[in-house]
Amino acid sequence: MKRKLAAFFGECRALFRSVPPVTLTLFLLSVFAMNLLANKSLDLDLDWLALDCGIIVSWVAFLCMDVLTRRYGPRAATLVSLFAVGVNLLFCLIFYLASLIPGTWGAFFDFGEQPVVNEALDKTFGGTWYVLLGSTAAFAVSAVINNFSNWGIGKLFKKNPDGFFAYACRTYLSTALGQFADNLVFAFLVSFFFFGWTPLQCVTCAATGMLAELFIEAVFSPLGYRVCRSWEKSGVGREYLEYVAARGAKTEEKA
Repeated sequence: MKRKLAAFFGECRALFRSVPPVTLTLFLLSVFAMNLLANKSLDLDLDWLALDCGIIVSWVAFLCMDVLTRRYGPRAATLVSLFAVGVNLLFCLIFYLASLIPGTWGAFFDFGEQPVVNEALDKTFGGTWYVLLGSTAAFAVSAVINNFSNWGIGKLFKKNPDGFFAYACRTYLSTALGQFADNLVFAFLVSFFFFGWTPLQCVTCAATGMLAELFIEAVFSPLGYRVCRSWEKSGVGREYLEYVAARGAKTEEKA
């Protein structure tokens, strides 16, 4: 057991030393932002359509996961995703504690010092347990689906697996699956029970949200592909890949 834990933490150290800090920062910020923005729904005056503002930044998280999966593999991308979930929960706790501190928000003074404004902001930034639970569960499930489906689809390309067409196919399909799962899980765990959404709204939210986020990611997929190729040429992530290869070789020798 101790050896397994030591190996796991050794893998994590090698991984987080290898992931470019800009990519990791964007990933962490996008996960936190989309969970915070999930508190606000979009009012489009369509009874069958319901979306939340998390859609604005959630595509960034999925783009980062696709890039990480392409370079480091699905296990590594999932470890980084779970780390992002932990960081999100930590900052949600900090925001919650801040909401308990006596004081006033800037908007409090803009609306004639109405206490309800201050209380509403405290509750929004302090978080609601069911929104936090739903968004955390939804992202964790979607991350696993996205990362492993991305890797699996990539294995189907025997001819030119490193080309843009292969990258685009694995990215678009895995993002569609992951985004649909993310939206659907959150919709049924939170919006259905607490916001009064109908099952039709939950499904259409998952589908339309998936299409909207997939479109945005498709626009930026060439950038993601160039990042992956740049990492490969410059040897980014070599420490982690060599660590995994060496550990795999030792396992085969023991077997």
